[in-house]
Amino acid sequence: MSTFAGCPKRMTFGPCGGVRPDGQCEMRAGACAFDDVVPWAGPSPSAVAARVPLVLTDFSATPFDRDDIAATAAILGPACDAVLVGEHQNKPDFPPTLMGAMLLDAGVVPLITLSCRDRNRVVLEQELRGLRSVGVDTVLCVTGDGRGYDVRPDVTQTFDLDGPRLVALAASVGMVAAVPETPTAPPVAARPRRLVEKQRAGASLAVLNHVPAPDMIAEFMAAARAAGLSIPVIAAVAVFTDSVSAAVLEGLPGLELDPVVARQVLDAPDPVAAGISAAVDEAHALLAIEGVEGVNVSGLASSSGARVGAQIKAEVGRRIREGVR
Repeated sequence: MSTFAGCPKRMTFGPCGGVRPDGQCEMRAGACAFDDVVPWAGPSPSAVAARVPLVLTDFSATPFDRDDIAATAAILGPACDAVLVGEHQNKPDFPPTLMGAMLLDAGVVPLITLSCRDRNRVVLEQELRGLRSVGVDTVLCVTGDGRGYDVRPDVTQTFDLDGPRLVALAASVGMVAAVPETPTAPPVAARPRRLVEKQRAGASLAVLNHVPAPDMIAEFMAAARAAGLSIPVIAAVAVFTDSVSAAVLEGLPGLELDPVVARQVLDAPDPVAAGISAAVDEAHALLAIEGVEGVNVSGLASSSGARVGAQIKAEVGRRIREGVR
């Protein structure tokens, strides 16, 4: 199975979620190498049934700091059903298997992101087996964002596999394979179909990236279900309480905050209270959409540090749960 000519991520089943709004590649000058979704043509392992968290919360702590990881887990644990551990090109941390074990010991359920950027296929297989052995049952399979030109220029980018092929590998070893999708990334009309192709590769759960308004998720879900999507979906809730945490969210590929909501939060007498209320309202609107079974409480939440951000996201999680009882 060959990679697609011209893709710097060496993808076979593209396009990735990092395509810029104007169709440009995130890693080089020029348009994305894919003008349409490549249908899944690999093995189709039996998907493992997923336990869907109602509230999945982004986990952010000081890298390589066991104490901060435990303290952050203690804040988030009572307010959410699982935590999403990201993997960022400019913020290395403990290996996924170790991080998963630490979070389980801290009493939270981790959903671990596994990226193809920094690991060859052998290491990806090792991490999948390791995660399963310590009791982590769900992994978010991503191709991975490209490393910035000024971030560790001495380090290579591997991309032995892409996200869909990692999905098939994860499902084949008995893991719940979760997948991301970016509804606003070009080609927008093909994104629902791309999620269905990931389902065909063995995905059991989808985690959508942010969009400006819940109506866009409703349209995406209707198109995806019409195309054959049957796996549960978690939709993202943007949490921000100041201009810095809002700017970080808008700096992500494909993400644009609702400008009206952003202004209401940032101009409020108490932006923290306004940001929490806006996030809870968005969550309830998303959960009313057919096929959306959970929400991802996402973002830094605050420029005052990860611990303060965790407290804000925990409050959002608590209020979401109260609203669906």
